[in-house]
Amino acid sequence: MTTFPCFRETTLPRTSIDLPVSVDRDASVPLTVQLGNRLRAAMRDGTLKSGERLPSTRALARQLAVSRTVVTEAYQQLYAEGWLDGRHGSGTYVADVVVHTPSPPLASAGPAASAGPAASAGPAVSTWPSGAAGAARSGAVPPDFPAGNGAAPAGPVIDLRPGRPWVNDYDRAAWRRAWRAAADLPPGDDPDPYGLPRLREALAEHLRKTRAVAVGPENIMVTRGTGNGLDLVAATLLRPGDRAGVEDPGYRVAGNVFAARGAEIVPCPVDRDGVVVEELPGDLRVLYTTPAHQYPLGGRLPIPRRERLLAWARRTGAIVVEDDYDAEFRYDVAPLPALHCLDPGRVVLLGTLSKSLAPDVGVGWLVAAPDLLAAVARTRHDLADRTGGPAQQAVAVLLERGDLDRHLRRMRLEYARRRAAVVDVLGPLVSGDTAGLHVMIEVPPAAVPFVVARAAERGVLVDWTESPRRSDRPRGHGLVLGYGSASLTEVRRGTTVIAELVAAWRDGEGRKGETREEPGRTGETRGERTGEDGRRREKTGAGRKGRPAVTRLADKSRMTF
Repeated sequence: MTTFPCFRETTLPRTSIDLPVSVDRDASVPLTVQLGNRLRAAMRDGTLKSGERLPSTRALARQLAVSRTVVTEAYQQLYAEGWLDGRHGSGTYVADVVVHTPSPPLASAGPAASAGPAASAGPAVSTWPSGAAGAARSGAVPPDFPAGNGAAPAGPVIDLRPGRPWVNDYDRAAWRRAWRAAADLPPGDDPDPYGLPRLREALAEHLRKTRAVAVGPENIMVTRGTGNGLDLVAATLLRPGDRAGVEDPGYRVAGNVFAARGAEIVPCPVDRDGVVVEELPGDLRVLYTTPAHQYPLGGRLPIPRRERLLAWARRTGAIVVEDDYDAEFRYDVAPLPALHCLDPGRVVLLGTLSKSLAPDVGVGWLVAAPDLLAAVARTRHDLADRTGGPAQQAVAVLLERGDLDRHLRRMRLEYARRRAAVVDVLGPLVSGDTAGLHVMIEVPPAAVPFVVARAAERGVLVDWTESPRRSDRPRGHGLVLGYGSASLTEVRRGTTVIAELVAAWRDGEGRKGETREEPGRTGETRGERTGEDGRRREKTGAGRKGRPAVTRLADKSRMTF
């Protein structure tokens, strides 16, 4: 019996069914394609239900009187598209994302509305993505985007929006043990604005091992997360009218926090490597940046530019707030040191467990020089702001016992598989995939409304980049796809839908009038990037070897817009 790999832990029935399918040997359509089409139809109309076990390739080949290769290739294609699921030694099953109702006709919301190589391959929904990537790591919907066909959701939605981790795979015994230990301690009556000393010591060791940040507990404050830490810094440093820089495009919550403290928000341009130092104004009081994995374009700030950024900060007197966003998850690249390591007196480092563990935990950290940290602690005391004691105790137990480190190692492998699935399907369209839980899918601005609307109608939610506040600088544009909260099967199915829609737009009326060369990309082919040192960086497509065949956008000659 042939089985296909799966990395999800599920309990599935072991009884297979007799498949009500047949093939026509006299038809011009290949037998593998016929079988795949019939199985898809059976899964769409509910003949095959989620969780049902399929016959082995040998048994089905015997039933249909065809070569076992025909069945194996059909199963492989369906598995790669996300229709099938399975575990080693258990068999092959209908995936739990299959929708049992057919898709209604697509509404007219853009060019080539009815085009596409597989228009009925996914569910139709009216659910609209909750926002553009520039609006936040999930934000508000621009009113000028088409809103779909207005139909009720037909089934489960595949959520590929960024900013959401996978919270279904954790060590339940370790989790219960940590919270039991926290519950055994009496409640505190005078919370320390710096946080529990026990947790600060554990965080100092954690940062030393994972980010090479050599600090002691005296440099650390326990926060409720990145937003809380950023607000404390803003309340301490900013006065009404002060100018605060934020990346453009970037994490809009940062701008909201600064604006709430009365600051004037200054959009600072970014490129494929991160914030552009040469275009930073000289009168900023604070600059917020994400050098580990820029949100949303995905760049990693190179060392030479980090040094120039710190030289700018020293020259102007600005404080750099480093959001260590996505730093825990890296693929195919060596880690770069935290910006804080290069100038601890000029950089405030913010971190959180919302991605590495779960957003519900509500624990993060702020690392700064002792004198600045003392000022932040006074502000926090004046604001009566605090981090819950039981959550701090539980996180301390997870760190001290090594449970969090084990969880991180396990999730790095899992996220790497999902990232590889995205690259497998979308190939040269992908950028910003060396770290984190999201990638950029580069498509022309005119294609974005069409792809986002059609994807939502087919049950796939993605975000997109907004136009920069400063329109005088060309930059990347397109979709922002997160793979943190979706299963491997869902990631494969969702990215296949995106690939089909991009191909549909490319081949449809929406291509008319579009130029074939992007601003700032003259002489650069898809799949290559020019780095800070001027050398070409070729995408390696790590993780592709040995994966099943799947319809994908891999032909670079067809991917140039």
